[in-house]
Amino acid sequence: MTSSAYAQGRRALVIHEDDVGMTHGSNVAFAELSARGVVSSGSVMAPCPWFPETLAMAAADPSLDLGVHLTLNAEKQLYKWRPLTHPPASAGLTDEFGYFWEDVSSVRRKAAPEAVEAELRAQIDAAIAGGIDVTHLDAHCGAVMSPEFLDIYRRLGEDYDLPIVLMRRFEGGNPRSPGRPAIPDPLVEAAEQAAAAGEPVFDLFYETPWDRKAEAAGVYRDILASAVDGLSFYAFHFNAPGDFEAVEPEFARYRTDEYALFSSGQIEPVLAALGIELIGMREIRDRRRELRRQR
Repeated sequence: MTSSAYAQGRRALVIHEDDVGMTHGSNVAFAELSARGVVSSGSVMAPCPWFPETLAMAAADPSLDLGVHLTLNAEKQLYKWRPLTHPPASAGLTDEFGYFWEDVSSVRRKAAPEAVEAELRAQIDAAIAGGIDVTHLDAHCGAVMSPEFLDIYRRLGEDYDLPIVLMRRFEGGNPRSPGRPAIPDPLVEAAEQAAAAGEPVFDLFYETPWDRKAEAAGVYRDILASAVDGLSFYAFHFNAPGDFEAVEPEFARYRTDEYALFSSGQIEPVLAALGIELIGMREIRDRRRELRRQR
């Protein structure tokens, strides 16, 4: 099945905020930009310090479209989070201080799959128990999309009856080494299998360009213009100013610049001129469930 069952003739775009709950500023940005109508979905990191605030926001505004940003690493040097499951060191989920590993490669080498699955189920369960109407699952830093854990990712989608974010094409993000594929073969295969089974698969996935040099308005205008006819997913990292500058001084501007631009009123006319219609993950979840009932 192509994405047309979900796009339904539209140039449909999910503008998504990753890392909700990582900081207070990420929560502020998600609430404000959702209310403006320029963000249509987000996903929360249950192990992070500002997760309780996200739960309070969702309780106050049930219209917020929130999935779970499945988290297996804590990539910031001086700002960390731990697994919810309090695993022993033998589970391989944590460094010598009990925090998640900093990099995905360490998770892939050391984490026991059964410990990974238990932790990710605990994160989803925490969001549901906290009152979030979970709309989807996606992957922080792509960790659970790794070949070692990809079956777990797919199984979680089935068991919780939720769409998982899979894609046919990936753009943006961190610069890649020459010759390194944007999407590993196992992930390509998983996306095609999912599409054949009637699951939503994004024709284009675009991540925050972490190496942006040019002025933000022009760069993001071009990014929005690249949305395909069909289903696109843009994973941005909005953060209101005031806290991320301490977390990651060198890279905070990418997040705060995104927030400033999308809160400025400049994005709405661009979307209208391009004929792009925003779609939320709740709509995709509900459409997926409807199609599954019909089969």
